[in-house]
Amino acid sequence: MPSDSFASPASIRDRFASAMSRMYQTEVPQYGTLLALVADINARTLTENPTLAARMADANELDRLSVERHGAIRVGTPAELSMLARLFAVMGMAPVGYYDLAAAGVPVHSTAFRPVDTAALAINPFRLFTSLLRLDLIEDADLRERAADILAQRDIFTPRVRELIERFETDGGLAEAEADEFVTEAIETFRWHENATVDYATYEALAAEHRLIADVVCFRGPHINHLTPRTLDIDAAQAAMPEYGITPKAIIEGPPQRAVPILLRQTSFKALEESIRFAGDTEGRHTARFGEIEQRGVALTPDGRALYDRLLAAAQTYKSTSNADYQAALAGIFEEFPDDLETLRRRELAYFRYEAVGEATSDTSAPTDDHSALEALLAAGRIKAHPIVYEDFLPVSAAGIFQSNLGNGEAGNGAAAASQAELEEALGRPVIDPFALYAEIEAESKRIALDTLLGPRATAV
Repeated sequence: MPSDSFASPASIRDRFASAMSRMYQTEVPQYGTLLALVADINARTLTENPTLAARMADANELDRLSVERHGAIRVGTPAELSMLARLFAVMGMAPVGYYDLAAAGVPVHSTAFRPVDTAALAINPFRLFTSLLRLDLIEDADLRERAADILAQRDIFTPRVRELIERFETDGGLAEAEADEFVTEAIETFRWHENATVDYATYEALAAEHRLIADVVCFRGPHINHLTPRTLDIDAAQAAMPEYGITPKAIIEGPPQRAVPILLRQTSFKALEESIRFAGDTEGRHTARFGEIEQRGVALTPDGRALYDRLLAAAQTYKSTSNADYQAALAGIFEEFPDDLETLRRRELAYFRYEAVGEATSDTSAPTDDHSALEALLAAGRIKAHPIVYEDFLPVSAAGIFQSNLGNGEAGNGAAAASQAELEEALGRPVIDPFALYAEIEAESKRIALDTLLGPRATAV
């Protein structure tokens, strides 16, 4: 089949994200309330801040805002993660970043499957934060073996989605009808099932070790445990949640409120308590699925991230206070972090995408070195610098969200060693370094902008 008759991975991802959102809204009606809240906040923010609206329109970011979601799932075995990597590849999603949550007492390590190039992100930036259970962190050897046996008996994928993944890999794509069938079949992996695969005693034993372990092991598949819309003002969203009948978590995770948002801020509502029927017909309750809201800012360079991590660490002692007190303390500590785009750009604390404006010039007075030429063209308004949106996650924030929805005082091995090599072995490939990805996008945009205005350049920026 010719490649031009295949559905594009981006279009398949867009269909899948929409189907996932519809399914989750049916399963968790409060998610629909969350979408309405975020839509109201975003519309109000864009109306009250025309500069922000213009900047986002100029960077072609407005169209993606209403469809932007991230989800989170947890799988139990390397084989499950391996097949998920193949499934996500059909949708143009690659594993980016390694996140060690065991250090925060959550017995998983994770990566984020997402699109990686600018054009694909503009169509739909859907991301799925995917965690692999670390059975080695179950201290009870008998319980660890029992969990492994339970996981070995399940298949979280439909036979037809396996066939379609193989078709994609063999033929290089899926026809439109196959793409629609793929979405229908793939969604089944993430559907909620109220019937557990174990008896109540097994569930209780696993939950006593860690409630997340019970959530991963005791069900037919990795039910989506939250879908997260993107807001432009998470402080307004946090304040408005009670008005919509939603109780927010106590603390907004991530950096403080700023004129120029950086990285990622997150809040959520408490996990739902849901009725479960266990093997043997025993009824019980389980909590895992919750609602989350995020606010995304500019991606930081390694220098910017080092500064962020240092300042955030200094603020952790204030986290036991109220959200208002914590945010005030955080804002004070972060006064050291520059809060305007131009300083962030010049000090190379954040990543930017460069865009040429107008036609090529024959100006022979342009500086010969690329850095000086870029700065001169920026000053003249011939090149624009757009902040690159942070598309990834923060391990401290992710752990904070997980812990707030799993209950306080969860046991965990904070001294467990990270094991990126084991995760990558399951994936069948290395995870992509997010810093390298942002740097590549920035460097390529500089080259294209300069080539467009000045002709091909012999030196690098």
